[in-house]
Amino acid sequence: MTEKCRCGDHHAWATPNPQDRPAAARQPLLAATLAREDRGEDAGGLDPTDRVTCRTHRRWLHDCVASPVHTNPAIGYRWCRSCDHQALVAVDELAGEVTIHCGLCGRIPRSRANQELVELCRRSLALARSGRFPESAVA
Repeated sequence: MTEKCRCGDHHAWATPNPQDRPAAARQPLLAATLAREDRGEDAGGLDPTDRVTCRTHRRWLHDCVASPVHTNPAIGYRWCRSCDHQALVAVDELAGEVTIHCGLCGRIPRSRANQELVELCRRSLALARSGRFPESAVA
């Protein structure tokens, strides 16, 4: 049995479920991108906030950015500074759009960190799409 908290994420203290297959095993482009970004981050050449993959969840960033793990008030990711509250993320994979809005006041927190997070998620979406549909990636 896998132990999970209410947020639905696996944490370091949770027992891994052998039935959970990492998405990277089924997606070669994701696996290659994760490995490249892991090496770049370990070598000090890539800032952890510049990744299009998630080192924690081993997924594309847009697939897990709504997780509470990706909220960082100190940096400003997914955070409404005016309300001092967590912002919510909506990812529309068909339209390729990512939006962030405050879970308390409903406004869009327009910090530089949130704008960068939206751009990284859009890049993540584009790469995931190109991995699934390589013929449409020639744009």
